[in-house]
Amino acid sequence: MSSVRPILLFVVLAVVAGNNLDAQTAAKLDVKLPLQQKSVRFAVIGDSGTGDHDQYDVAQQMETYRKVVGFDFVIMLGDNIYGGHAPRDFAQKFEIPYKPMLDAGVKFYASLGNHDDPNIERLYKPFNMGGQRYHSFKKGDVQFFALDSDYMDAPQLKWLEDNLRGANARWKICYFHHPLYNDGKMHGADLDLRNQLTPLLKGYGVNAVFSGHEHAYERIKPADGIYYFILGSSGKLARHDFRESQQMAKSFDRDRTFMLHDEIGWPECAGAQRRCGHPRPHGDRLSLTETPDQPVFKGRLLFSLSRARTGGNIRRISRGGPHGHSSSSTFNQRAAGQDVPLVSQ
Repeated sequence: MSSVRPILLFVVLAVVAGNNLDAQTAAKLDVKLPLQQKSVRFAVIGDSGTGDHDQYDVAQQMETYRKVVGFDFVIMLGDNIYGGHAPRDFAQKFEIPYKPMLDAGVKFYASLGNHDDPNIERLYKPFNMGGQRYHSFKKGDVQFFALDSDYMDAPQLKWLEDNLRGANARWKICYFHHPLYNDGKMHGADLDLRNQLTPLLKGYGVNAVFSGHEHAYERIKPADGIYYFILGSSGKLARHDFRESQQMAKSFDRDRTFMLHDEIGWPECAGAQRRCGHPRPHGDRLSLTETPDQPVFKGRLLFSLSRARTGGNIRRISRGGPHGHSSSSTFNQRAAGQDVPLVSQ
């Protein structure tokens, strides 16, 4: 791990799950995002396409948060469609669960995972892949690069280098399925892929990398000045998955998650966040110092399935255990806050 590229990133982690949010609860959501005009707001899902109840729960809560946050696109970290790829599979595992967002005009930009069929999914118009295994798009002053990590061949590497070199966006984000760094027991890091991609990511100033594959959430301490996030629990879940390591900044493997991100070019945010940078329940916050000669990458990420409160307790319900059994547990809100360290630098 080397020195951090001078960017400023704020992260908020909600690690509670339970019953579906009703309209009254949604109106009271405490979404700690700047939500400034013209900011780039997007959601992130990974390993989502199961077609089961848990995916539908995540999708429903995404829509609840969308009504508050107003994100207008979603990046998909692969394993978008598990199992068959017939029209009914795309309906059950994508079109039906995300229908409210699709009807609202939210666009989904997919990358391919090892359970995906590239010959079908790259041609599926709602995945906005333009018929290609890897693709790029720009939102505001952020350029996104979606890669096919299943088959990282020479043409794709050349395409990535050419497009990174030619990008005129202030911030660059790459996303693909297999993580370059990962402390999960289920899969772990892809070292060959890391050796292939790291020189390009570092050399062309990529700010953040999102990956899936590991069915949990992890944030890695910045490597070569790049922030790495693993989010593969938007449908699947691997409980008790992580080994502690020096590279791990934060992890969560006890429930399904999705992410919300709000990118703003708002310099005053740095001071404002330092003023309110005290530990909060369910917070995963990383704040770094801005340097005046570099652009500032600012945003927050929110991870949540759903929330249900009874007094001071939060009830977590999981219906999709390894054997399909239901389980639930109730834990104190303060204790939940202690489950995830709140501030790290």
